[in-house]
Amino acid sequence: MNNQWFSKIAVWLVIALVLFTVFKQVDTRGSAGVGSIGYSDFLEEVRSNRIKSAIIQEGQGGTEIMAVTHDDRKIRTTATYLDRGLVGDLIANDVKFDVKAREEGSLLMTLLVSWGPMLLLIGVWVYFMRQMQGGGKGGAFSFGKSKARLLDENTNQVTFADVAGCDEAKEEVKEVVDFLKDPQRFQKLGGRIPRGLLLIGPPGTGKTLLAKGIAGEAKVPFFSISGSDFVEMFVGVGASRVRDMFDNAKKNAPCIIFIDEIDAVGRQRGAGLGGGNDEREQTLNQMLVEMDGFETNAGVIVVAATNRPDILDAALLRPGRFDRQVYVTLPDIRGREQILNVHMRKVPLGQDVNAAVIARGTPGMSGADLANLCNEAALMAARRNARTVEMQDFEKAKDKILMGPERKSMVMPESERRNTAYHESGHALIGKLLSKCDPVHKVTIIPRGRALGVTMSLPAQDRYSYDSEYMRHQISMLFGGRIAEEVFMNQMTTGASNDFERATHIARDMVTRYGMTDALGPMVYAENEGEVFLGRSVTKTTNMSEQTMQKVDAEVRRIIDQQYALARKLIEDNQDKIHAMAKALLEWETIDSDQLDDIMAGKEPRPPKDWTPRTVSSGGDGSSGGAAPIVKPDAAPTAA
Repeated sequence: MNNQWFSKIAVWLVIALVLFTVFKQVDTRGSAGVGSIGYSDFLEEVRSNRIKSAIIQEGQGGTEIMAVTHDDRKIRTTATYLDRGLVGDLIANDVKFDVKAREEGSLLMTLLVSWGPMLLLIGVWVYFMRQMQGGGKGGAFSFGKSKARLLDENTNQVTFADVAGCDEAKEEVKEVVDFLKDPQRFQKLGGRIPRGLLLIGPPGTGKTLLAKGIAGEAKVPFFSISGSDFVEMFVGVGASRVRDMFDNAKKNAPCIIFIDEIDAVGRQRGAGLGGGNDEREQTLNQMLVEMDGFETNAGVIVVAATNRPDILDAALLRPGRFDRQVYVTLPDIRGREQILNVHMRKVPLGQDVNAAVIARGTPGMSGADLANLCNEAALMAARRNARTVEMQDFEKAKDKILMGPERKSMVMPESERRNTAYHESGHALIGKLLSKCDPVHKVTIIPRGRALGVTMSLPAQDRYSYDSEYMRHQISMLFGGRIAEEVFMNQMTTGASNDFERATHIARDMVTRYGMTDALGPMVYAENEGEVFLGRSVTKTTNMSEQTMQKVDAEVRRIIDQQYALARKLIEDNQDKIHAMAKALLEWETIDSDQLDDIMAGKEPRPPKDWTPRTVSSGGDGSSGGAAPIVKPDAAPTAA
């Protein structure tokens, strides 16, 4: 930055000096020509006793005489040589005079006068060329310069105290920080500093935040750059930026380089179709050499983050480049509570807010989801002009995030509302009767998102694997909506299309991926679903014969038919409960787990706490969208 300012100031000083010299010379020449007379006229003035004083200057080009008359006029004349008789005339007429040798200009002044315009043009040209070549930020030829930003203590205020919910990952990266602060403690036992640290995890789990915490704790230079910053429209730019980034890092060692979304340049090589140059591979090759090549980067640690480790090149993942792979997973219930406490520091909370209760009701949420939950709750409280954020605000914010925003302005015919009420009641009944289903948290027929109604289930505890009975009960719960429409409304609607799609997907995975059937056994029959351009097969390979495909289809059909029959029997045996649920939904539009428990126990359901009647207009076209889909079994929250 100082060099840039110095070059700009120097250029403008040169331009100002040249202009000053040229203007001064022009002014001198202009003033010298005023009052100029011929030499014979000057002699006549002297002899007529009209001259008071004179100055005679001699030079190589002749003699210049500057004189002042008795009436204070200034006159000037020149002669090719000094007239010796002039001195006598001046003495005879009492003229005070002085003889001076002409002052010759300095060599620098002469050069400035003669070469001034050329120097001015050269200076302007050099200035603009430096701007284009990167003298200014983002110059036309600055492509090869690294775009990494250098962070210091004043730029980044994030520390490990701001990172919660990933204690194991923090311990891993703390060792790197401790090594940078006190390397002797590790080196005396033969340990060496890790050259690379790869943060792996789903989106929103805090990988970038963890890297900022490293920067805040390490107290060393920290270069931050995104993987996409290496990619440019010109060939060779990515590799050049990698070289420039590591050169800058070596000058500031010990330091840390953080590359966010490294999968933008670290994908598997040899995956491009067709010939030609692959700019991304050149960038990756240069990065591999810089991280562990012939020249070692002592004191330079590379920290990278990605949520796609499966597509990274194997040479990038080996020890010596990325020695450690730190997994930043979704937080458990304790981690969610810690994350909520961090985000709740900035929010004025009500007396009834309990972070532990909110953490239990948000399984599967990442750190970014929980931050969004706190923000939405604050917005909910602001809408009702409250001074504090209460538990009801967090509950409404959670419903909005999990089930989608309410579409209260949507006009639905009464027949559509009744059909939706029975549809959601069918889901809810199966969820309450089957033991392996996640507990039903809330049922609503208020249109949310793209759905006309939602049945949301939340697991009682964090799930890390699923058994076959759980998956079968999930299929039965998905079929509950269509069966209720058939039994109570005597019709079939398009609202169950997504339910069927997900049920079929679960059943097919049970047969082809998880080995949960006796007929086909513990063997994977799923097709290769590798993506193109990832260094894998371009075409899908089918490892099944025609007879095996028929067996797979038969097993999928058997599972679906069994669970469909189970769901239909449960609904037909509990018609009174379905009627009670539908009645409550049509009256209150939303019922929670407490009201469902009252209905299942044969009691009159208690009214909602904050229920306000909603005006429903009859007539109009209702959307033919289906009920909100139950989330696949590898996701925590379930909504139908």
